Amino acid sequence: MNSLITGIQQVGIGVTDAQKAKHYYKNLFGMDVLVFEDRAEASLMTRYTGNEIHSREAILTLNMQGGGGFEIWQFITKEPRFCSNQPAYGDIGIYAVKMRCSNIANASKSFSSSAIQTTPSNQKCIWVTDDDNNMFQLVEYHRSFRTTPHAVGGVLGVVVGVSNMESSLKFYKNLLGLQVVYDVISEDMDVAANASGGEQYRRILLHKKFTPVGAFSKLLGDVEIELVQSLDRTPQTIYKNRYWGDCGFIHVCFDVNDMDALKQKASKLGYHFTVDSADSFCMGTSAGRFGYVEDPDGTLIELVETHKVPIFKKLNWYFDLKKRKHNKPLPDWMIGMMALTKVK
Repeated sequence: MNSLITGIQQVGIGVTDAQKAKHYYKNLFGMDVLVFEDRAEASLMTRYTGNEIHSREAILTLNMQGGGGFEIWQFITKEPRFCSNQPAYGDIGIYAVKMRCSNIANASKSFSSSAIQTTPSNQKCIWVTDDDNNMFQLVEYHRSFRTTPHAVGGVLGVVVGVSNMESSLKFYKNLLGLQVVYDVISEDMDVAANASGGEQYRRILLHKKFTPVGAFSKLLGDVEIELVQSLDRTPQTIYKNRYWGDCGFIHVCFDVNDMDALKQKASKLGYHFTVDSADSFCMGTSAGRFGYVEDPDGTLIELVETHKVPIFKKLNWYFDLKKRKHNKPLPDWMIGMMALTKVK
């Protein structure tokens, strides 16, 4: 098992109004724990923003049932752009976010338009969209960090459209240490409603089982990445002619234990970092080292080694992770303290 990757820390979601979105996702998916809010220039990301420095607002929220969070991201110095065509199943890039759900039947009542389906791995699931037509797959998952009143937990994974399955499979398996659950060619419509009927897709589900390795491993839990290749049409690229940070799913971010070791591993495999903050980089009251690497189709994978996270801002109480051993999980009560800072 690859100990360099703890789990999915967050998925970046570009929006037109970050303050409105944080309340919307709190109500929709129970993302009610506020980790940070920050306004600053994205000075290290000019490679993906037209060689210009743009200011942005970023907000990170979590769900204490466990799983990754949402990094809600809004341009301040330009108008955020939507995809010109609604992304379809099999299009290149992050098509959907997989959300943990302990009770699919109850969730289907909350999202009344959703029919319960079964995946090739016999997981029950439903598909829902948000107000911006972003796709989410709620997947049956019974491990939780904490019980909450919400029908849905945090991020379990993503559905990624690819152009060459073998090339993409090598990237996600070898760099991130994920294992194959299934590899199918299917017309089965346990996929989203906007998939074209009768088309064939090759689908590979990759999985990393929870292991107690890494400070936040108990909170983040398992990882699922589903790769989808359309076999009957030439898919569009979801982020073509748009900037990183425009509306939609920007990136999937993995929590990293040892960034130096992971960067060295990536280089040996031929996957070079395109961005590296090198030293600790502040995001509001949080801090860490972040980097980016592209999958074979250019889909952005963010990697974050966390150095500081607020526990209780009013008391100026923080986790200082640089003083801890990389692989030792934080005690449950410490992680639970993060829930004291709510989206209000």
